[in-house]
Amino acid sequence: MERVQCVNVSLIISLSGHAEKSIIHRVKAEFNAGQMSLITGVTGAGKSTLLHILAGIIRPTEGEVIVDDQKVSRWMAYHRDRWRKKVGIIFQQPHLLNDLTVFENVCLPLIPQKMPMQTIRKKAFHALDCLGLSHMVGERVTALSGGERQQISIARAIVSGPELILADEPTAHQDMENVTRLMDVFEHHKRKNTVVIVASHDPRIVESRRFNACFNIENGTLEKVQ
Repeated sequence: MERVQCVNVSLIISLSGHAEKSIIHRVKAEFNAGQMSLITGVTGAGKSTLLHILAGIIRPTEGEVIVDDQKVSRWMAYHRDRWRKKVGIIFQQPHLLNDLTVFENVCLPLIPQKMPMQTIRKKAFHALDCLGLSHMVGERVTALSGGERQQISIARAIVSGPELILADEPTAHQDMENVTRLMDVFEHHKRKNTVVIVASHDPRIVESRRFNACFNIENGTLEKVQ
């Protein structure tokens, strides 16, 4: 993957009484491989929605998401599922399965790829180790704090070595030590030519000066600020 482009991407939703509301408005942006991009904006500005469009979870009303000249935003459901296998998504809510252990949750994205179990185990251990979580392998998700659950969701997002990482407020429940560790992990993936996009208004992230490009979104309109 060389780059991810938004070309006049808009999302309009219908409200009661046939009214409409523009959530994302004619976004134009390019996110390149081997770079980290930051999207800032107040709560409700459209950060999460834009990440969901890039991930193929939401289809834009207008415009295109283009990856290496392919209009992935217009692919049918089956092909969009294939696209999402290349994407590691860190949601604001962890969405972990409570009946599984930490290790089993991290393994989940690898199961559909039909890898040997030995490979799956190795990758899962590595993802947890990168985040300093090796000691939590056998823990039940129900026993974890909010911050720990968020960390496990991050490990799950990076376990497959995705070509695109989308992180939505990934440090909301983390102390400074874990923020630094996470940024180091993102830097590692950037050096492996991954496209890394982080949406956050956490000042520890915003002021980190680790990003190659910075954008601000306001009322659904995206502007490049660096």
